[in-house]
Amino acid sequence: MRVTFDSDGIELVGELRVPDGGHPAPAVALTGPFTGVKEQVVAAYAERLTAAGLVTLTFDHRGFGESGGRRQHEDAQGKLADLRAATGLLTTRPEVDPARLGLVGVCLGGGYAMRAAATDPRVRAVAGIAGAYNSPARFAEGMGIDTYRAALGGMLDRYDELLPAVSADGEAAMPGEEPYAYYGTDRSASPHWRNEVTRGSLHSLMTFDALGAADLLGATPLLVVHGVEDAYCSPDLARELYERAPGVKEIRWLDAKVHIDLYDTEPYLGQAADTTADFLLRHL
Repeated sequence: MRVTFDSDGIELVGELRVPDGGHPAPAVALTGPFTGVKEQVVAAYAERLTAAGLVTLTFDHRGFGESGGRRQHEDAQGKLADLRAATGLLTTRPEVDPARLGLVGVCLGGGYAMRAAATDPRVRAVAGIAGAYNSPARFAEGMGIDTYRAALGGMLDRYDELLPAVSADGEAAMPGEEPYAYYGTDRSASPHWRNEVTRGSLHSLMTFDALGAADLLGATPLLVVHGVEDAYCSPDLARELYERAPGVKEIRWLDAKVHIDLYDTEPYLGQAADTTADFLLRHL
């Protein structure tokens, strides 16, 4: 069912899926890839998690899809506020047991889910799937501090300028054939997705610390699901997040070699969804 809710005075639009059977039930909010909307990756996971017995909430973050806010702009702190608002909505729904709430993040959403879970005690379990556990310190280390700061400066200089989200052979926020193979084709078809994003969005990504949330997850059961090879979301950072988390935790490595295989390709989608559903039902 379609739902709307408020986040910092911005109207967000979502889809609530309710399983058959007794209520109230455990529930999760899902957050997905960079520029993604609720009809894409998160919908594929929500359908499977709902079939397993979980209430699921997918929604468009501020600035994207049907939700309000500054258009096509990645706002890291705003997205965290959106996740708090989504969790708040779930606590009010009669279909939901408010003591059994979780978060699931895919790709960039994996990092947001970790940071949100680390600071919201209403969240009792969290799962990251093919997650982007961004670390400004790691970016600076890998690029060199001068190169890193120069890149940030260029993003700030052209902050409001739009560029393509994906392109098969030109400049884009997510360049290369692999992102284009999903977003540039019918695989990701949605009337609400737009192939553009602000350059300021890249500054938000490059300065958002998701990895640092690991140390704050001692009271929150953690699941990490990741492909053994991933050119876009580092398996090394996934492993570090898992190793640093001090509490109850599980990790599942899938024999996937391509990041977007975990978006919509079997058997990886089914494996990731089944692992996540089993974990959440045990810990919520």
